[in-house]
Amino acid sequence: MKASPSPTPDEPQWLSEEEQCVWRAYLHASTLLDDYLDRQLQRDAGMPHMYYGLLVGLGEAPQHRLRMTQLAMKSKITRSRLSHAIARLEKNGWVRREDCPSDKRGQFAVLTDAGLEVLRRVAPGHVEAVRAALFQRLTPEQTKALGEILTIVAEGLQPNEAGADLPWLR
Repeated sequence: MKASPSPTPDEPQWLSEEEQCVWRAYLHASTLLDDYLDRQLQRDAGMPHMYYGLLVGLGEAPQHRLRMTQLAMKSKITRSRLSHAIARLEKNGWVRREDCPSDKRGQFAVLTDAGLEVLRRVAPGHVEAVRAALFQRLTPEQTKALGEILTIVAEGLQPNEAGADLPWLR
């Protein structure tokens, strides 16, 4: 669809040719990058990229533990999806759940020693894959610009007001 110079109230403001080109390039690149990183982690660790992100989140947390709601927020996923992922990671012995003593409904996800060992083993290959797929293709100026652009987009999609429709609140 071509962009309308001045859309009517009933007509959407279609993307310009340049916007459409950028949007499709973003979709194409992000799909390929997600697939590339997912295949690397499946090959090297037998886990999808999302599970690796959960292990990293726990590995960076104090005492390698986070409340499940905090981990969902950090990972930008629904609580239901997180619960399913943690159950799979528990079966592998990489994570365990602990009840929260101050909140009977709350639980912590805790990275086990085996999970920490998996991270130590897999992280070098993953960093190499990220570098090869993204950063080695960009100049330092492009890297900085990409970071600034993605920060603006993320901030715009993550409102702070109460009642915001965010994955970890669902």
